[in-house]
Amino acid sequence: MKVLPFKIPKAESDILIVQEDRGRTFYEQLHQHEEIQLSYVVSGKGTFIVGDTIRDFQPNDVLLFGSNVPHVLKSDISYEQDSYMISLFFTHDSFGKHFFTLPKLKNVQQLLKDASFGVKFKENQAILKPLFEAILIQKAIKRFATFFEILSILTESKYETVSSFINTKNYTDDEGKRMSAVFEFVMNCFDQKIVLEDVATIANMTPNAFCKYFKQRTNKTFFRFLAEVRIENACTFLTNQAQLSVAEIAYSCGFFNVSNFNRKFKEIKGVTPTRFRKQVL
Repeated sequence: MKVLPFKIPKAESDILIVQEDRGRTFYEQLHQHEEIQLSYVVSGKGTFIVGDTIRDFQPNDVLLFGSNVPHVLKSDISYEQDSYMISLFFTHDSFGKHFFTLPKLKNVQQLLKDASFGVKFKENQAILKPLFEAILIQKAIKRFATFFEILSILTESKYETVSSFINTKNYTDDEGKRMSAVFEFVMNCFDQKIVLEDVATIANMTPNAFCKYFKQRTNKTFFRFLAEVRIENACTFLTNQAQLSVAEIAYSCGFFNVSNFNRKFKEIKGVTPTRFRKQVL
């Protein structure tokens, strides 16, 4: 299976593709596809990367990824429930070349524009869940009607764009495999000591060449990205592991100096780890 680009399985006549993903993990390779992806996470927890940003996902999250936006979702296999996600795939031309440019669909146009940075919705999940479940068994016109009802609700919902930078260049297979290998290594080994030479070797590049390559494609340094991965995982520990001290969490996430952990956490999240824990518990 190609890492990038990724082909969504579909019949030639399909306009709207409905897909279920079940298992201990989702597809964990960095990938991009022509289709816009709208997903409802029914169960499972973990992290996802889109553009230059890593965030967490959990049950009832609704995510939207634009056309050819590189992304990856990594499930937390320590979570007791399997990962289950319902996804809808469509293109800008699925309903006609000019359909989404109609004046009355101005709100949808803005939503699809923001989808190029990845979108995470903040409300109306309880209303959306039965619609995603219903669309699984519906046919033809009913399925389209439900899809547009979902879109209508989303345009009236609060949401946040996840990333601040997206490399719009389509990855070649070799580039995709290289970036996917780096992301997978970091997401699996963030709790260990990671040196630049090891990561550059994974990318089959010299350290200097890799630093330039990574910055061009993510708009940040590799070590900034690594720190964000570690901090995002620390947030999960702070939220779900109340028995662990801040120091224990720091060491569990690859920080070998608590002061450095506190400084990086506040730099990235805007609050100290202790304050963050008080806010979420």
